[in-house]
Amino acid sequence: MSTIMQKIKEIEDEMAKTQKNKATSHHLGLLKAKLAKLRRDLLAPPTKGAGGGAGEGFDVTKSGDSRVGLVGFPSVGKSTLLNKLTGTFSEVASYEFTTLTCIPGVITYRGAKIQLLDLPGIIEGAKDGKGRGRQVISTARTCNCILIVLDAIKPITHKRLIEKELEGFGIRLNKEPPNLTFRKKDKGGINLTSTVAVTHLDLDTVKAICGEYRIHNADITLRYDATADDLIDVIEGSRIYMPCIYAVNKIDQITLEELEILDKLPHYCPIR
Repeated sequence: MSTIMQKIKEIEDEMAKTQKNKATSHHLGLLKAKLAKLRRDLLAPPTKGAGGGAGEGFDVTKSGDSRVGLVGFPSVGKSTLLNKLTGTFSEVASYEFTTLTCIPGVITYRGAKIQLLDLPGIIEGAKDGKGRGRQVISTARTCNCILIVLDAIKPITHKRLIEKELEGFGIRLNKEPPNLTFRKKDKGGINLTSTVAVTHLDLDTVKAICGEYRIHNADITLRYDATADDLIDVIEGSRIYMPCIYAVNKIDQITLEELEILDKLPHYCPIR
């Protein structure tokens, strides 16, 4: 496990040092493919006897017409929100990590029963196995929608940090699946065609990414200006695409000017 995490850090450091331009796109694409494979290995459930079940989510039976997961850093108000919306008791306190397991509740809206899950607070590095991050995000993958709860008095950069943790576990928020076709074949090498002008991918980069997955014969058709990340997502085939709402809590503790800035966020809902 530590070896995988060390390799991930080495690749991330190399990517951070590499300038992004046309000359380095081939190298960066290869690094991204290596990184995706390592993350998959890191987050895969351990074999029986290895102990832990660290890659599995919390055991909560899915019920109702839809499932919504409350995700956020510790002490941002997820439990209070669950209590207010559903009447379900989830312990609230002034210290962090009050919620240590997944607390379900149900609300009824226009005849539809919606299951809400109050998930334990995640920490930066959850996608790499820190804390209970793998359990939290594994359960989040079973949801139909993610509700990211943010604290208005904390840096807005927390939004991007949480998105990064979810993305590292293969969750794509408010995005459509890549509009490209990837088809393996028995022979003929790698063929790349596109119906639009492309600026991110060329044949050499595509061959390098496919080679990392030991794919030497495939037809790829791009219907938009896809990136190396898009191609890797399609090859991996385990990505989850779901809507996300950003609930910004404690707005009564910020100024009107700050609220107007927050109001520019897409998919945003203020609460207090």
